[in-house]
Amino acid sequence: MTRRLVLSALACLAMTVCVHAQSAEQTKRAEIDGLMSRYAGEVPGASLLVVKDGKSVVRRGYGYANLEKHIAAGPETNYRLASVTKQFTAACILLLKQDGKLRLEDPVRKWLPELPASDDEITLYHLLTHTGGLIDYEDLIPPNRTTQLNDADVLSMIAAQHRLYFEPGSAHRYSNGGYVLLGLVVERASGMGLADFMKKRIFQPLGMEHTLMYEHNRGPQVSHRAYGYSEIRGKWTRTDQDITSATRGDGGVYSSIDDLARWDAALYTDKLLDADSRRMAFTAHEPTDDPDAGYGFGWRISGDTVWHSGETEGFRNVIVRWPKQHVTVIILSNRNQFQPYPLALAIGQLFLHP
Repeated sequence: MTRRLVLSALACLAMTVCVHAQSAEQTKRAEIDGLMSRYAGEVPGASLLVVKDGKSVVRRGYGYANLEKHIAAGPETNYRLASVTKQFTAACILLLKQDGKLRLEDPVRKWLPELPASDDEITLYHLLTHTGGLIDYEDLIPPNRTTQLNDADVLSMIAAQHRLYFEPGSAHRYSNGGYVLLGLVVERASGMGLADFMKKRIFQPLGMEHTLMYEHNRGPQVSHRAYGYSEIRGKWTRTDQDITSATRGDGGVYSSIDDLARWDAALYTDKLLDADSRRMAFTAHEPTDDPDAGYGFGWRISGDTVWHSGETEGFRNVIVRWPKQHVTVIILSNRNQFQPYPLALAIGQLFLHP
């Protein structure tokens, strides 16, 4: 075979491979769009990110971030993260541990002496892992309360209790109140406001320029903000804030998939958290009510995934990471309908090695 024929054959082979690769990508994109179709159109939407080997291989929005103003959801749209916030609050505690400002074995009353003697045995570790036994603050809200709770309100309500669900460390019960208290510990140990500490120690170093701890009626407003909606009597109605939407350490961060890509990348390096802190964050210290999941520090651990969901009035979010395969799927949505976790798992399977 002549050199010219060989080169021609190689060119044909390369073109065939390229066509097949493009076809495979088109098929994958169509499959993803099919999975995300419930968010498409003139409805409250979602933003989807898939990161593989450090690169964003899927990055797009569906539907609307603001129905009234017909503003489409996109990669830059900022959603209320709800309980996805907990991994940031836990990271603040770990950063202060690295600074030598506190220890995970510290009794929470060392930092919050307002708490009653019944809480003597609760440590920061117990709060991080939801094993403190605190009474749920949501069950303590007066039925006639109409104004939003703040962190001081939560501390006051918990401090008025002289009982626990169980002895600290003996069981697991998911506690939003525990993470509100951790946010207050960050403030007292650092001498900074929680929003300022997160900005200075996490968001700014990582270039998360549009991520913030939202503080109602104070601090900066949320840019490119998604508003939450619920379907009520067949109509999408804005349900963006409720009575517990102003608490911070348990759910107050707003962010976008673009900024969360930077957060995901940092979790593979020592840029923020050292290796020991990351090991502790991603270790299943305690079992949960899900037999297939343990709990780390602001993360659930299931098999080869670390993940956390976030649900609040008008928002449903999830981040799922497959660290060994360097794949991450993030779905942020501004509606009460649908659970994004199984959807993220299905999308992730399209990018995992066989």
